[in-house]
Parts: sequence; C-alpha cells; structure tokens
Amino acid sequence: MKTFLILLLIGSTHVFSQQLLTPSNTSIDLQLIQDETSEAVWYAENAGQKIEIGNITTQIKKLNTTDLLIETTVKMKQMPNTHWVDSTLVKTANLQPIRHSSFNMNRDMVFTYHKNKVTGYYLDKKTQKKDDIDIAATHYFDSSSYPTLIRFLPLKEKYTAEISIFDYNPNAVKKGIMKAYIQSVEKGDYQHKKVWIVKTADDITEKTTTVTYYIDSDTRKILKQDIESGTRKMSIETIQ
Repeated sequence: MKTFLILLLIGSTHVFSQQLLTPSNTSIDLQLIQDETSEAVWYAENAGQKIEIGNITTQIKKLNTTDLLIETTVKMKQMPNTHWVDSTLVKTANLQPIRHSSFNMNRDMVFTYHKNKVTGYYLDKKTQKKDDIDIAATHYFDSSSYPTLIRFLPLKEKYTAEISIFDYNPNAVKKGIMKAYIQSVEKGDYQHKKVWIVKTADDITEKTTTVTYYIDSDTRKILKQDIESGTRKMSIETIQ
C-alpha cells in the first residue's frame, strides 16, 4: 500500500507540474512570425475613467534569415519630447536572446546574452551609478520578449506554462533568472474578433501584477492588454 501511494504521488506531481519553456524547449509556430508595426494607446484608469498616458509603437522585423528584432518606442503624453526605446535581438527560430538595450530619461541598460552568462551594464541617470553586469545564466528568454513569445505558442483552453526569463533591476530583490507564468488561457471575443484571453504574471513583480492579453486567434496580434497591480488598473489598446 505504501509503495502504491508513493507511486500515485509521483504520478500526480508529474501530471500537475507545469511545462517550463526555454529556447531549447518551446514549440512556437514560425509561420506566425511576420514583419509588422503596430501602434497602441496606453491608458490609466481613475475612478472609472480612462486617461490616456502615452502611445506605444512596436516593430517586429526579420533582419536576416536567423535574427529577429523586437523594438518598442514609448512616448508619454505629458513628456512629448522624450521617449523610451527598448530593443531586443533574438533568434527567430526559438526567440533565444542575443542582445537587449533600453534607454529612457531615468536609466540606460545594455545586455549581451551569452551561452552561460549575461554581461552588460545598468546606468542610473539620476545618481550616475553604473552597475557592471556579469551574471551566470542559462536557458532563458529576455524578460521584455516573452509577451512576443506568448503570441506564437500553441495556445488552447486551459493551457498553462512557466517561462524561464532573465531580468535585471538593481532595486529588485531578485535578479537574473526567474519565471513568468501563463496562468490561464480562455477563448473569447474582443471587437467582433475571436481571441485567446491569456492571463500572466511574473517574478519581476513577485506575482503582484497580472497582465491579461487579448490575442487575435487568426493573426496572433495582441489587440489589448489589461494590467492590474493591486488597486491600480491600466490598459494598452492597439489602434493599428
């Protein structure tokens, strides 16, 4: 009886354990990856009212037969003359990261992804403190590219997964390798289109923030994102 219970426990653990996605263990649909440029409006919710706070332009571009560029430019409404630019270079076949850079008014960071480590720097522009980065890391995606990864996964109802990601913030408790989580996938409708509704969280925010993606079932474009962090709510709505 004891042996049977142990075997049952092992079997149950295997059944209910989530799949861990890494560049070497993912099944993205390469036919869905196409050059595209999309624009979205970023809203904050206040007392039931939507307030526009910025615009986001995202470009996905195949640079050659092997490399894919994911670039995001954010322009804040209250600071029209400044913008944030995030660029991530990955392998098209599996979104394995090659390089990431991010520049805004508060900080600059540049990372190079190697097989067994991540090198680069993080510069706090307010304090002029520069952190040189040299962190051991294997089998991960760049944290800024995993929303793109989600679009191209074999989504289906009740699909869940854990995603190995790399993230660095000098003020965070956890740095380096951590996880993002696909918590649920449901079928739905948005603006008369069939969508996958994908709810996610990650260790960057210690799972205190959830992002729900509304992904066109046919094109796999992200039509909307709902962001909830405690009582704060925001949304990002694609306009073209």
